[in-house]
Parts: sequence; structure tokens; C-alpha cells
Amino acid sequence: MGLRAPEMGEHMSDVIRVFVEKKPGFDVEAQHIKADLVENLGIRSLTDLKLLNRYDVSGLSRQDFEKALTMVFSEPNVDNVYHETYNAPEGYQVFAMEYLPGQYDQRADSAAQCVQLLTQGERPQVLTAKVIAVSGKISQEEMEKIQTYLVNPVESRLASLEKPESLDVQAEVPGNVQRVEGFIRWDRQRLESYYASMGFAMSLEDLEFCRDYFRDEENRDPSVTELRVIDTYWSDHCRHTTFSTRLTEIRIEEGKQKAVTDAIEDALKLYFATREELYGASTEKPVSLMDMAVIGAKSLRKKGLVQDLDISDEINACSIEVPVTVDGKTEPWLVQFKNETHNHPTEIEPFGGAATCLGGAIRDPLSGRAYVYQAMRVTGSGDPTVPFEKTLKGKLPSRKITTGAAQGYSSYGNQIGLATGQVTELYDSGYVAKRMEIGAVIGASPKSNVVREVPAPGDVIVLLGGSTGRDGIGGATGSSKAHTEKSVEVCGAEVQKGNPPTERKIQRLFRDPQVSRLIKR
Repeated sequence: MGLRAPEMGEHMSDVIRVFVEKKPGFDVEAQHIKADLVENLGIRSLTDLKLLNRYDVSGLSRQDFEKALTMVFSEPNVDNVYHETYNAPEGYQVFAMEYLPGQYDQRADSAAQCVQLLTQGERPQVLTAKVIAVSGKISQEEMEKIQTYLVNPVESRLASLEKPESLDVQAEVPGNVQRVEGFIRWDRQRLESYYASMGFAMSLEDLEFCRDYFRDEENRDPSVTELRVIDTYWSDHCRHTTFSTRLTEIRIEEGKQKAVTDAIEDALKLYFATREELYGASTEKPVSLMDMAVIGAKSLRKKGLVQDLDISDEINACSIEVPVTVDGKTEPWLVQFKNETHNHPTEIEPFGGAATCLGGAIRDPLSGRAYVYQAMRVTGSGDPTVPFEKTLKGKLPSRKITTGAAQGYSSYGNQIGLATGQVTELYDSGYVAKRMEIGAVIGASPKSNVVREVPAPGDVIVLLGGSTGRDGIGGATGSSKAHTEKSVEVCGAEVQKGNPPTERKIQRLFRDPQVSRLIKR
């Protein structure tokens, strides 16, 4: 089966297409996919699998493309290259996979950057896809099973085998933002219907509160944007809604081990005693899980027992001051700690979810002008050896999550140049419904490099970063939602795509005192 080129007389596009395949002995990824499909998906009739990276390139002359072909797109000693068409051997079935439109494709981005460095000209457009060719007596049902297993609808789709005439993205001009007509007059039943259609992270009661606010205070219907922004800022991701919930009654259930129950009761008594000591007996400060989490540090600080705590208006990462000897001279440094959980994103898109778990953890001490130098990864997974057929409905197989997450984390860590000192994965049935993915990092910087001032009118605001994918206004709320059977189909915009080379550049940039000392906040 071949991938067809235009026949004579058909309209020719300016898009150059090339297929790159590892030669036998170097085709490690293809052999891994084949073994996975045979051993874990149960496609016993599969006899061979070929994997090719397909590049569609526009905005590049044929001469420059030929130069880039052996320096960017392929390595002559390990790759076979096919121009414009790939004719699979007799008996092979072929399909292609590509990222969803707008999703960040690091392979394409890196290729375009490298070509621009090579030509010293304009940056070309590059789109990529993976082409899979399989042989054996594979039925249509088995072929669909293979495609379903390899194509995660959260981030990718089956790609056309035809070459496009143009790589320009055709985007529709959005209409005006709609007002939710009649919202302030809706009853509970109408609110429930609207709530079910919007995929909000906030609760139905939150939406009722919004209705009452706009009715009584604003005297108008809200726009869809306003409700989306409220939904974002009220999500666990942005304001720790669960941890900040006011607790009005706390009961401790009797456990099987009395010593454990007693320990919990003693801890609760100590918490209330510490609250009274810190805030006074008549305090109206709400009791919450967040208050419980931070009250110990507050108490130690009030007693003068945390002399090294770095206090500032910035809230980036936990920061302490440490004396560091550099070239025989002792100077104050800031050491920063941060951990991040990406349970929901990793559950529905393992590679990207785990990669940006590490990237997100790095981002906070990096915002504090620290250079992150070490990490820790702790994860919880269902049994990855459970057969594909026993996967819970609406979930990716545990094996696919586990292996994909490991690849995503290591890919990001290796590209940004970060050593991970501890990697622990816990296998338990408690993680079947929802994976646990935690990344923790530590960074440091000379205190003299960190300037903290108050922003003022006239200051220059710099937005620094790179393309990361389709995550839009719903990007922050995904981790606050309950995981459902349809999450892997509808949560594509809730998984960020990491861009480690760009974050690495920013890390290195911030090590330069001339740069870091320009930053006020």
C-alpha cells in the first residue's frame, strides 16, 4: 500500500513531503511499539511494524530543503528517506497519526528552528505525523483496536494520507462573546441544564451564587467569558478551593487502632490551641485544611525558630536563606522548594501530563530567579500488567499511562538538564480510577541576584515563554474536575504541552545577574 502523490495534471502544492524511517537495527521505537501491540494488546497476528516520521515543509526552496534533509530531518547513516511518497511493501496496512490542530508539536517546532539556523533565512512551516505500517493477517476490527490504542483523542487524531496544498492554518474568526440571556431569571432546573452543557469546574451551587450576584448586584446577565473567568479563578488549581473551604464541624471516626485515633485527636487539639495562641480566642479566621497546613510554620516563625525563612510579597515557591561558600567566600543564597501534582492531566494524556508536572514545578522557583538543579518523582499507578480488555471504561490502560508518563517525565528532565535523585512508583488498586503524579524540585540562586520591588506605573511588563499547546481559558480548571468516562475524549484543552528547550533558555538567562537584577517582581 502506498501513500499517493498527485498524478500528472493535478494541482501541485508548494509543500515538500519526506518520510524518514530508521534502518533495521536502529528501529528501536518501532520494535517497542510492535512488542507492545503483540504482548499487551494481544494482536498475535502482527508480524512486522514499520514507523516513519512524515514531514511536510513549506516556505523552503528545494535547494535549502536538500541541504536540510541530511542535517536536520535525517541522519544518512541510520535513516532511510523517501521523497514525496512511501510505498509500503506488499501486504502492509498503513495509517498516520498527527497532533490536533493548535496542539504544540515539539518535533515540528525543533525542526523549523534548526532549518532556520541552517539557512539564516525565514523560518519555514513544518507539520509532522507518524506513519505506521503493519503486516500480518490483521482484521479490520484488530486494525481499529490498534488505532484506538495508539491514538489518544485528547491530543491527536488519525491523519490524512493525502498531501495538503498549504500548511496555513485556516481559523474561523470568532463571533462576539455572547451574553447568557435570561441567566439571572433561571430556576434551578434551567441552571442544571446549562451547568451540564458547559463542563464547569465549579459546582452547581457556585453557579447559583453567580446568578444571585448578577441579579442582585449587577442587575444584568453575565457574558460567557465572565462565567469562564470566575470558573477559572474559583478552581482548585488557582485558589485551592477545597483546602480553603470553611470547616464548621470536625468529627474523628473511631478507627481500628485506638493509638491512631488518639494521635489524630491530639493533633486537632494542638491545632486549635495554636490557633488561639496565634490569632486570639475571639478570632473569626475560618478553620480550614489550608490553615492546618500552614499553622505550624506560622507558629515557629512567631516564636523566632525559623530564622532562615525568606519572607517576601512574591508567592513563587518555599524559600529559605542559606550561607553558601563560593571560591572561599561565604555569601547568602536563596534555596527554593516546589512540588506539583498533575494527576488529572497525566491520567488523560500521560506523556504531556507528566512532562508538564515537572515543567510546572520548575516554573515557580524559576519565577523566583532560582536555577533548578535537582528533582524527585513520586507516582501511584494501578497494576500496569492488567490486560487491555480489563481497562475501566473511559480510561486509558494502566500500562499506557505508566509507560507514557515515565517517558514524558524523563523526556522533559533530560531536555532541560535536570537530575532526578529519587523515582518511586507505587502500584495499588487505589490508583486505578485516578493516577497520582507528583514532581518536586529544588533550586538556588545568590540572594544578590534577586531584587524585590513594588511594580509601578510605567514599568515594562515582559511576557516570556514559548508555545505550549491548545490549553486556553479551561487549561487551569481541568485538574479541579471529577474524572468521568468521557474525560479522555473532551478534555484536550486541559493538558498543557511542555516546551523544555524554552524553559531551559529562561533558566540560563536568569543566571545572568545583569538580567535577573532588572526584574522587580
